[in-house]
Amino acid sequence: MTSSKSEPKPVLLWFRKDLRLDDNHALRAAVTSGRPIVPIYIQEPEAKGCGPLGAAQQWWLHHSLAALEKSLHELGSKLVLRTGDALSVIQKLAEETDAEAIVWNRRYDPAGMAVDMDIKKSLRDAGFEANSFAGQLLHEPSRVRTGTGNPYKTYTPFWRALEQSGEPPFPIDAPETLEAPSRWPQSDSLGSWGLLPTKPNWASDFYDMWTPGEAAAREKLTDFIESSLDSYAVDRDFPDKPATSLLSPHLALGEISPARIWHATRGLPKHIPTDNIVRFRKELAWREFCYHQLFHFPKLNSANWNDRYDDFPWRSDATLFDSWRRGQTGYPIVDAGMRQLWRHGWMHNRVRMIVASFLIKDLLIDWREGETWFRDTLVDADPAANAANWQWVAGSGADASPFFRIFNPVLQGEKFDADGGYIRTFVPELADLDGKYIHRPFEAPDDVLKRAGIRLGEHYPRPIVDHAVARRRALEAHASLKTE
Repeated sequence: MTSSKSEPKPVLLWFRKDLRLDDNHALRAAVTSGRPIVPIYIQEPEAKGCGPLGAAQQWWLHHSLAALEKSLHELGSKLVLRTGDALSVIQKLAEETDAEAIVWNRRYDPAGMAVDMDIKKSLRDAGFEANSFAGQLLHEPSRVRTGTGNPYKTYTPFWRALEQSGEPPFPIDAPETLEAPSRWPQSDSLGSWGLLPTKPNWASDFYDMWTPGEAAAREKLTDFIESSLDSYAVDRDFPDKPATSLLSPHLALGEISPARIWHATRGLPKHIPTDNIVRFRKELAWREFCYHQLFHFPKLNSANWNDRYDDFPWRSDATLFDSWRRGQTGYPIVDAGMRQLWRHGWMHNRVRMIVASFLIKDLLIDWREGETWFRDTLVDADPAANAANWQWVAGSGADASPFFRIFNPVLQGEKFDADGGYIRTFVPELADLDGKYIHRPFEAPDDVLKRAGIRLGEHYPRPIVDHAVARRRALEAHASLKTE
């Protein structure tokens, strides 16, 4: 396929984890070039590590691509889907469309950066215009450094550096129309990619909670600011309250930009206390800090940031791991979190810390096992945040929580789910249990259990470990490490 002599040669607009039209710098570059635009998305080989991180995110990707295709259609355009090695696919599409330019927004995970560096060099060597743009983060991780030129290892000075660098640039609006080529190249059908589970359809409950796509992301942001931001700093820790933004999966696939979210918190009404705005912005900054770590330590998901932990005496116990994975530990707040994860592909952040602490410190199972499970089951799986947060709990990461901070799952439940509403939602076999024992059913008298229709070990498991014993064992294991 070749374009007519009178028509400018098209530009390929390569979408990746930036599935939006709003605040999309590569899209703006394509539009301002004055060329016809061929939007493309490439399903790259799994071995490249550049696609969705797991099965749950594949579900999200399917619906996000469908939403993007609809948005493009409304602007008079299309989305071309192709499968294969990205460089080969781009070269083939350039040949089919007679395109001489390719634009994309940067990725910051090690696998993505390696692929992009090779592609940009190969295309430019072949005579193509190949340009990449920022916008997936508030600040380029290569540019945020200490006064001595080193990467930051603790969050607070990193946050201060972001504050001192000034407000992020204002986001740019989506275009109102896109110039289409005179002829379109063929596209894969989205359904042929097999991104959705079928038998069994373990994602059937995802639809109760999630609507992927850019429009849903913008609507969710508006709803959060109007209904929850004014109490965010306090309520964000309570999993039974609708207090969090739920924007993380939209951010993970770039359906909304961090700049758009930040901008939405500017100039808010006075009834929204400043500390709530700052607390919310700090969550965006923590995401930036996670990518800062990943950029400077590419093995973040597989190696300890602090190599002192390389000799930690982890235990390998498939039975205990399976009990944790299925939400059958006998500790209700842990089990509620793990079942929420399976049911909705997401877990409240406070509970993520609790279940991670339980796996690492009560069960002494390597944090990498938990990181891998989260990577496959979270719709908001993120190569930087996932790894950095697991290392934070394990004590091995940058600015990590001390290892001796071992969450007591009973006390955590009583503090953050006092009336047991979260547990009753996700561990329904405990729904009728007296509130006094909802966080410690293993201490409930027989008559209380009987009234609730519960037989421990049959309807609900007894604890798979004694927390007090497990805590002592974890501290002894930590003490065995060599001192720095």
